[in-house]
Amino acid sequence: MHSFLRTDLIPLLAVSLFFVAQVGADTPAEKLVGKSDEWLLASEGRLMMENILTWQTEHGDWPKNVDTTGPKGSDEDENEAGTFDNGATTGELRALARAYHITKDERYKEAFHRGFDHILKAQYPNGGWPQFFPLSSGYHRHITFNDGTMVRVMEFLQDTVTDEDYAFLDEDRRTEAGRAVARGVDCIVKCQVVIAGVPTVWCAQHDAETLAPAQARTYEHPSLSGAESAGILMFLMRLDEPTPEVIRAVNAGAAWFESAKIEGYRYTRSPDGPPLTKDPAASPLWARFYEIESGRPIFSDRDGVLTYDLAGIGSERRGGYTWYGNWGDRVAKSHLEWPSR
Repeated sequence: MHSFLRTDLIPLLAVSLFFVAQVGADTPAEKLVGKSDEWLLASEGRLMMENILTWQTEHGDWPKNVDTTGPKGSDEDENEAGTFDNGATTGELRALARAYHITKDERYKEAFHRGFDHILKAQYPNGGWPQFFPLSSGYHRHITFNDGTMVRVMEFLQDTVTDEDYAFLDEDRRTEAGRAVARGVDCIVKCQVVIAGVPTVWCAQHDAETLAPAQARTYEHPSLSGAESAGILMFLMRLDEPTPEVIRAVNAGAAWFESAKIEGYRYTRSPDGPPLTKDPAASPLWARFYEIESGRPIFSDRDGVLTYDLAGIGSERRGGYTWYGNWGDRVAKSHLEWPSR
């Protein structure tokens, strides 16, 4: 447990809930993958697939934070930019592959190829992926682990190599997908933050050229990320044949999570009340962001001013962002069972 979490720094609060963020939950489009063959062949399934086709951008991707299984409703919808963030694009591609597998509608195959090729084209030579492609200005150009973005892209590409729903893909595309995943894994290993010679975990985003931890939104500082790093480690532990470099990265990351856990506190995501309360029976917590230099949890409002006290930022960001979670629990459990540890 970190020594800086003293009772004089954390107020005693009355809290009833422990909020756990689910980074990168399935999109409406991705949920269609689980539908039955009969449903996809029926009118409702067909209509939703038609809607997915209409939302595809000229580049081959899809926008985020909209229900692409529903109809476009305004001129503003026509200008929605595509992205890989928040499960966008990979969810639609999974749905298209499933629908083509059932219906053999060539339009689904054509749209899938456009999106698939777009993902491969968007990968940096060093193996990373940005949030948007073609590249936009600002932090969107960074290699994006935030909200599971790059991991989701790589999981999708892995599945295209082996899963039955993607058997329609030609051999060249499936081969290139495998190579793209390998480059991505190499990028992940190289992005792992090393402090005083010791590998730790990852930032939510890394500079596309230097691979250094990078700033995103004003309240997302260069840091060690509890949420995103957990997703990365879970992905690496699912690799069938991890290299020695991957094994070292995973073991170091699991050790960091053990050292960074915060015990004896319960977290509530709320704009009104204080966020933490002492509770000896509570499950361990991990902060979303840790300062690289000190290892202390850090927080920030939209003004970008860094603080070590979550209760000190404004209610909008305090309740509108997930600052703590139990992400390290699944890392610890999976690492104990990982054959390569």
